[in-house]
Amino acid sequence: MSSLDASFYFIEDENVPMHVGSVLVFDGPAPSYGDVIRLFLSRMDQVPRYRQKVKALPFHVGRPVWVDDDHFNILYHVRHTAVPSPGGEDQLRNLAGRIFAQKLDDSKPLWEAWLVEGLEGGRWAIISKVHHCMIDGVSGSDMLQLTLDFRQDSVLPEPKEWKPQPQPSTLDLVVDGVRDAVVTPVQHLSALPAVARNVRSLSEILDFGKSVLGSLPSTARRLVTRAATSLNGPIGPHRRWVWARASLAEIKQIRTAAGGTVNDVILTAITRGFRDLLEKRGELTEGMVVRTMVPVSMRKADQHNELNNRVSAVLVNLPVGEADPVKRLASIREQMDDLKGSRQAAGANVLTNLSNFAAPTLMALGSRTAMRFPQQILQTVTTNVPGPRVPLYMLGRPLVEMFPYVPVASTIRITVGIFSYLDRFTFGINADFDGVPDVQILADGIRAGFDEMVALAAEAAESSAAKKSAAKPRAVRTKPEPTA
Repeated sequence: MSSLDASFYFIEDENVPMHVGSVLVFDGPAPSYGDVIRLFLSRMDQVPRYRQKVKALPFHVGRPVWVDDDHFNILYHVRHTAVPSPGGEDQLRNLAGRIFAQKLDDSKPLWEAWLVEGLEGGRWAIISKVHHCMIDGVSGSDMLQLTLDFRQDSVLPEPKEWKPQPQPSTLDLVVDGVRDAVVTPVQHLSALPAVARNVRSLSEILDFGKSVLGSLPSTARRLVTRAATSLNGPIGPHRRWVWARASLAEIKQIRTAAGGTVNDVILTAITRGFRDLLEKRGELTEGMVVRTMVPVSMRKADQHNELNNRVSAVLVNLPVGEADPVKRLASIREQMDDLKGSRQAAGANVLTNLSNFAAPTLMALGSRTAMRFPQQILQTVTTNVPGPRVPLYMLGRPLVEMFPYVPVASTIRITVGIFSYLDRFTFGINADFDGVPDVQILADGIRAGFDEMVALAAEAAESSAAKKSAAKPRAVRTKPEPTA
């Protein structure tokens, strides 16, 4: 495992299961359980990791390694359940929340998929869980495509025979781990600075340093701005999971009127959701922010089939204390432009890779300590995973919607995941069950955020049209001359 992958594995405990997930909703009729099993088996050879489990070394003298599971059984990982028919969205969300709250069995390959029947309208769903140590948002999107097809009439290939590779002995792994703890830091030292591998000259290195250092004052201002620390707190074993929706047409309408990127508009709507949540709690004050970590993919075009984490992050202040939605969008747009110009995501990636220098034992202790140490810098995580813009199918049934699940950890009780598919965006809001009983207010507020910005965009368009109409010169009629 890489240092980042290992950290996701080390920080997990009974209250903090570190898997990502999704709920995919399809139009019916539902396939048989056997057909779903055959589908997964037919694609399994393309994802060897799905037949591998984690083997940790004694005292963490080396990083955990992936080994083939001698007793792999697809029936354990692909499961079958149903909600009382006709099951609505609440029943599906509640079921998914219970499944997502359960920790994956780390003695087996770290993934599960659930076939869910009984949804209203003859629909059915797939609930998927994959541990964060083997997958991030972008690579996770790639893995979905292995069980989804671009054609409705696609034919399943025959499953290939699979034989597990012999597992290395514990002694061999310990020896390799000790060697890795000594050799790997030396290898990384020889490659420092990491950024230099991606630039072509000394001037580019200096330019990178200046851009990062020049952004430090604005970064410091963001960190000292008063945040809604009441959102932080301990995490229990249960989860509340809700969702919201938006359309690409709405976001384009808002961008045309107010500018910014798709992500700027989305973060502004999420700001309205947190504003409503804090206002209902009586905790909202002027100038307050909710600080979010926004993961940024560092995955290159030729790395989209790798099962690992290639992600960095930036910090953004959501201006919940600002009443004007136009000013909220302007604030977020200014921050994102500053972050892009300063290349702080690349800088954060360098700091993340520095953990490769840590001995695995210290990395295990450090990861766990960091995630359990009370912190109030961050209040939430917001991650946006772009999906396909073309229809997808599973076993000939069209995919209608998909909703993401992002784990909570440390003292961060709320996370917001975003999927895009076709011309729609879906938001999966995950929250600690006891700490955020009012999470539905956040989901409703996100939807209200889009509604208010669409209304303002429509008013701006009408006003602009009226001004153009008034500015048009009127034709002057001349009095006809009398005929002879």
